[in-house]
Amino acid sequence: MSAARNCRLIGRWRIVEADLWGRDYLDLVEPATITIRANGHGEIAFGAMQAGLELGYSTSMVSFDELDEVSGDGHAELLDSGSIEITFAYHNGDEAILKAKRETSSTAC
Repeated sequence: MSAARNCRLIGRWRIVEADLWGRDYLDLVEPATITIRANGHGEIAFGAMQAGLELGYSTSMVSFDELDEVSGDGHAELLDSGSIEITFAYHNGDEAILKAKRETSSTAC
């Protein structure tokens, strides 16, 4: 758990941009977010997808495997700007690059 404790990505992030989809699609059902918790689990929601994540940590990066009906994996990396870049790849499908900003009310989960 020490790697998670030192990870600067812990918290809730608002997905604000994607290379494959517009903002209307990202926020189709609810505001698009990724939540990164220190307990090895998180969630991602955008478009019509909501999924649980199994996480691996480093100081400025998180890798994940998607745990629900949709199968995929990816990672999130902290950028110099303070935002994160998420690479999300559906199994045998699309790969998307998403950008997210920390929610201002976010605290460590």
